[in-house]
Amino acid sequence: MKKVVATAKTIDDAIEKALKELNVPRSKVSVRVLEEPSKGLFGLIGSREAKVEVEYRFDPVEAAREFLTEVLRNMNVQARIDVHPQGEQVLFDIVGDNLGMIIGRRGQTLDALQYLVNVVGNRQKENHVRFVLDAENYRSRRKETLENLAERIARKAVQTRRSVRLEPMSAAERKVIHSYLQNRSDVVTFSEGEEPHRYVVVAPKEA
Repeated sequence: MKKVVATAKTIDDAIEKALKELNVPRSKVSVRVLEEPSKGLFGLIGSREAKVEVEYRFDPVEAAREFLTEVLRNMNVQARIDVHPQGEQVLFDIVGDNLGMIIGRRGQTLDALQYLVNVVGNRQKENHVRFVLDAENYRSRRKETLENLAERIARKAVQTRRSVRLEPMSAAERKVIHSYLQNRSDVVTFSEGEEPHRYVVVAPKEA
């Protein structure tokens, strides 16, 4: 948190002085009046200026949303960002037409933007906020695709009695595979390799 103590002839002038030093709008600060202005004796002797303490209130969701809005603008993408708090995480749903550029190959661009949004949104926050980005319902569609893949690979591993190695995936996508297959009694899953080429292995469970 950033705090500034400023003095001026009036409270409003003192606040304005502090806002200029912080370089933030009035809506993003809290103000505490430390001293009221006083004219003193005959308006001259013992006069006292107003003193205020202005504190910048960092809003992680607003900061993250503003950052993402600016990125989309620079990419010439016409879209809006719908914000959906979901427990300990916040979903930013990017709504617009032709958002393939935002999603990228297998969601790589979307994942990269999500990473940057999390960095910006949590740069001044003690309690971590997890931001999730989605566009054109990509996350749920990709999850369904990965679960179908996991099912096919598990069957193959059981039928051939051989381990099957999947292609490299992000940590989030590997988690979908592990979670989907964790309750099966006939296969086990584990990850191998080094990032960013880490992959899931599905192996038949020994009798």
